[in-house]
Amino acid sequence: MEQQKIYKLFTGGVKKAGQKDAADRMEREWESAIFKTAEAGAVYLTRTGFVGDDVADKKNHGGPEKAVFAYPVSHYESWQRELDASIAIGGNGENFAVMHMDESTVCIGDTYQIGSATIQVSQPRRPCWKPARRHNVLDLALRIQKTGRTGWYFRVIEEGEVASGDVFQLISRPHPDWSIEACNEVMYNQQDNIGLNESLASLELLAENWKATIRKRLSGDEGDSESRVFGPNR
Repeated sequence: MEQQKIYKLFTGGVKKAGQKDAADRMEREWESAIFKTAEAGAVYLTRTGFVGDDVADKKNHGGPEKAVFAYPVSHYESWQRELDASIAIGGNGENFAVMHMDESTVCIGDTYQIGSATIQVSQPRRPCWKPARRHNVLDLALRIQKTGRTGWYFRVIEEGEVASGDVFQLISRPHPDWSIEACNEVMYNQQDNIGLNESLASLELLAENWKATIRKRLSGDEGDSESRVFGPNR
C-alpha cells in the first residue's frame, strides 16, 4: 500500500481580493484566507490550527474542530477537466494536500500521528461560497457536494510540528463504518432516511456542528443552505 502522506502543507493569512464597486457580484471585493502558500519547512500545529494560518469568517470557519483542512491531491485532475479551469493544488484553501487518501478511505474519529502532532478526523467540509468566488464558478459549492469531493477537517489531540512529506500513521479507527463519503451521503442524499440520520447524529467523535445540523433536520428545522452555497455571489 502506498504511503498516505502530506504532499504539500499550506498556511496563509486573511487577504482582500476583487474590486469594491464591481458590477459583477463574483468580482466584488471580498475577504478570505483561502489564498494560502506552501510551506518549505516544519510548522507548529496548535489546538486551533497552524501558527501563521488564519480564517476570515470565525463564526463558520476555524476553531478546535476545524483546526486543519485536508484535501486530496487526486481530486484536482477531475476539477480541471470538469471545470475547464486552472484550479491547482491548494486551490480549495487546504492546509494539507494529501496523497493516497480520500473521502472513501478516511473515517470520522480516525486518529493519526503526523510529524510530532496527533490529529483526529472531526467532520467533512461543508463547502461555502468562497471557493466559487475564487475560481469564478457560481455553483462550485453544489458541485463539490454532488461529487463528494469535499475534503475533511482534523481536530488536534496533541500539538507538534508538521511538514510536507510527513506520513500519516494510523493510531486508531473507532468508527470504520462512517467514512467521510458515508457522512456526505447522509447529509446530501439521504435526508429522509431517519435511521441513518439518527445514527450519524449519535456518532461520538463527529463534530458538534454536524450533529446539530442533523438534529435540526430530524426536528424539521434544518433551514436553507442558500446563504452557505451562494452567499453574496448572486
